[in-house]
Order: sequence, then structure tokens, then C-alpha cells
Amino acid sequence: MEVCYQLPVLPLDRPVPKHVLSRRGAISFSSSSSLFGAPDPRQLSQRRGAISYDSSDQTALYIRMLGDVRVRSQVGFEPERRSSHPYLCIDFRTLHTRLSCGSTSAASGPERRVHRLLSFQRYLHSSRLLRGVPQQIPLHILDEDYTGQARCMLEKVGNWNFDIFLFDRLTNGNSLITLTYHLLNQYGLVELFQLDMVKLWRFLVMVQEDYHSDNPYHNAVHAADVTQAMYCYLREPMLAKSLTSYDILLGLLAAATHDLGHPGVNQPFLIKTDHYLATLYRNTSVLENHHWKSAVGLLRETGLFSHLPPEDSLNLERELGSLILATDISRQNDYLSRFRMHLDQENLCLTSASHRHFLLQMALKCADICNPCRPWELSKQWSEKVTEEFFQQGDIEKKHKLEVSPLCDRERNTVGNIQIGFMTYVAEPLFAEWARFSDTRLSQTMLGHMGLNKASWGSLLQEQTPISEEAEPSAAGPDREEAAARRDSSAAAGGTSSKEIPQGSRES
Repeated sequence: MEVCYQLPVLPLDRPVPKHVLSRRGAISFSSSSSLFGAPDPRQLSQRRGAISYDSSDQTALYIRMLGDVRVRSQVGFEPERRSSHPYLCIDFRTLHTRLSCGSTSAASGPERRVHRLLSFQRYLHSSRLLRGVPQQIPLHILDEDYTGQARCMLEKVGNWNFDIFLFDRLTNGNSLITLTYHLLNQYGLVELFQLDMVKLWRFLVMVQEDYHSDNPYHNAVHAADVTQAMYCYLREPMLAKSLTSYDILLGLLAAATHDLGHPGVNQPFLIKTDHYLATLYRNTSVLENHHWKSAVGLLRETGLFSHLPPEDSLNLERELGSLILATDISRQNDYLSRFRMHLDQENLCLTSASHRHFLLQMALKCADICNPCRPWELSKQWSEKVTEEFFQQGDIEKKHKLEVSPLCDRERNTVGNIQIGFMTYVAEPLFAEWARFSDTRLSQTMLGHMGLNKASWGSLLQEQTPISEEAEPSAAGPDREEAAARRDSSAAAGGTSSKEIPQGSRES
């Protein structure tokens, strides 16, 4: 026996889009059912729990529940009458209208949020690994295979030879999201800090999207690589037994966001082209300030830490900025000198919050420039990518009749001479001091790889015909964006005295 319940209904201002869901609870549409009677059983889905929509009455839904009881209900879809899930409060008719318009104009604030919500749903519900593959291929089988390989890689995420390029392919370009979420969850930080799962995932998606994928080097894969290296350093005995959960959370977030929104050109380029970012930050740590403020913007937009007391949330943002600003090449010698002084005097006290924060800064600096310390197969790929980004900037400067920045002229430099100079003047001094602080197998492995990689580039240089007699090995910055800052800091880096550093960088 069928029982038909008629509930109060609200009129719709437009027809409901005829979406057909492929999962349980599918929606079907009937044009033959009467206005107040039960729909034609032949028009209903064969699966129990299906929903039937009557096109002759745009205010009614027929829901076939277990026991074949049909309920006629309203389809106003007011947010307060729907589930508490935050993404179900979106009016799907508005989303459908937006998608059908296909507007290419600049998105407003609400439209930008809608775009990101759709992006979030895409990552959750669509095939993330094989988008665009012909439908005749069994997607679920391939998805499970790729996901299984990525999961196996995550079991060895602490290995120094972790291949981030392979991991990025296995996750269909979602390496930063997948890796960062895994590490936060592995440390139990999600539960400890009571992070909302939806907000966290949305934050990570937005972080990955805000990295410029067309940058050869400063993209989300680089951020994922730095995050994996940071994890390796956090596991070193000297840090693992001293760092608090808050320190670990801060370190992982800083690694994931340290180059957020990088434009693919260096600070001197922004200054000499009168870019608005250079004006905004007064030519001081321009990119690093931009990365920090972008990260804070996403934290506030998603409300990831909105449940914390305001003072705690502000302190986290300031200390996050202090870590990101430490990656500025113009301050490389300052940090290295302080680190060396602490090691010489043996006065690092890991029970001090300020000393632990300083070590997090040094760890992030090491993670940011660790490419020469990776195995040759990985290091070579990173070297080629960063050099190509240099050369692309040089091409732009030539096109617009600007002075070509150091190391950005592809006719005067090679990958080999840039890398040898970078290792000699920047990487080796930093990692030698890090090995003094943490004399472990990992530290010795990194120094060993760097020595072999330097010799390999030297051999390749000998085999190649010199491009120019004036081309000499020169130093590149730790962020690969200020190669000549040590020799020309006033012009290339913009100095350090005028920038107020957040409290997290307090003297230790």
C-alpha cells in the first residue's frame, strides 16, 4: 500500500536543473505523473531511496523510501532545512546558472568563493587521477592502482630519496594537498588542534591553487618537496625530542606556504618594473612578505583557526611570517652568522621557545635550498627547472629592453656553472653548519650527495664548449631568486633594515 504525504511547499523562482546523480539516491524526472497523486511507478528509479521529480509540478519531489512509501515533499532547498554540511547550503541553481554563463570577466568576491567551492567538490568527488581519459577505460581500477602506489610512497615519506615528481604524477598534480594532509594527520595535529576537516581540506586546496603551475620551479611541486624535506628535518633526534606539537604545526604550514603566489620572477625584477608589490612592501623582502600575507589571507578566508582564541591565532600568523621571511636571500648571512655563533658557544637551549623557533627558521632555510643535496636524478631535474625560470625572466627583460638580471641570460650562463656557484657560496656553508648542529646519517648523506652532484656538473661543464669566456660560476640565492645578492645586495635585495620583522624572529 502506498501512502502519499503532502507537505507545505515554497514556489521556485526558476526550474530546477535536471541533474542526474550517478551515486545512491539518484534523481529521476517524470513528465507523466499527476500533480497531487503518486508518480508513475514506471518512471521511478529501480533503487530504493530514489528521488523522483515531477516536471509538471515544479514545487514537488516524490521520495520513494524503504518499504515503497512515497513522500511528496517541497524542493525550496532553504539552507536552514538542509544538512549541516557547509557545502550543502549552496543554492545549486545559482551554481548551475554560473556554469552555464561561461563568463570570462574578472570574478567578484562571491564568484571567487563559488569557484573555489566547486574546485573543492571536484577534488573530493571527481576522478582526480585520470581526468579527460576516455570513458571506455575502467577508471575505478586505474584510480585504485594509482592511489595504492601513492599510499605506498607515503609509507616511506621520511626517506631522503623520496621522488616528489613521481608522487605528483600518482596524485594527478595534488602532491602538496595529499602530502601536507598526510603529515598533519600522521602527527595527530588535526585532532589535537581540533581542526575542522572541511576547512583544512579547503585551505590546502586553495594553497595549491594559488601556486602558479606555469612556473617551471616556484610551483606547488616545489612547495611539496620543501614540505617533505622539512618533515625529514623535524624527525632528526635533536629536534624530534624537543619540538612541541605547535612547533611542528607551524613548521609544516610554513613549508607548504613559503612560496605562495610566487610570480616566477625575482625581487630586482619587481623593483625595476615598479611592481605594486615592491611599492607595497617598500622594496624589502617583497616576495617573502607576499607569500606570508597570502598564507594569512587563506587562513582567515577558510577560518581554519577561527576556533582558537584571537590572541593565539594572531601569534600563529606572526610566527608563520617569521619563518617565511627567513627564506629571504638578502638575510642569508645574518642567519648563518647567528647559527654559527650559537654552535661555537654551544648555547642553544631547546627548552627555550625562541631558540626552537630559530632552529625552525634554519630548518626551513635548509629545506628550501636542499635540491643540491638530493640524489642526482632528482637534483638535476630541479637544477634544470630553476635555470629555465631564470632564463624566462631574462627573455622578458630582453624583450622590454631592461637590464638582464644576473644568471638570467641564457646566452651567457649554463645550468652547470649556476649550480656549481650556488653550491660553493650558499649551500655548502649552510649545510656544513647544519651538520655541526645535527651530526646524523641524514646530514652526512646530504653533504655526500652535494659533493657528488657538484663533481657531476663539473664533468658536464668540461664536456661542453664554453658559451663565453666571461661566463663564470656565480652564486644563486637559497630561494633560487637572488643569485647575485651576496655581491650586489643593495641593488638586488633592497636591504633589511627598514622591515619590521614579526615577533617570531626575535633574537635568541
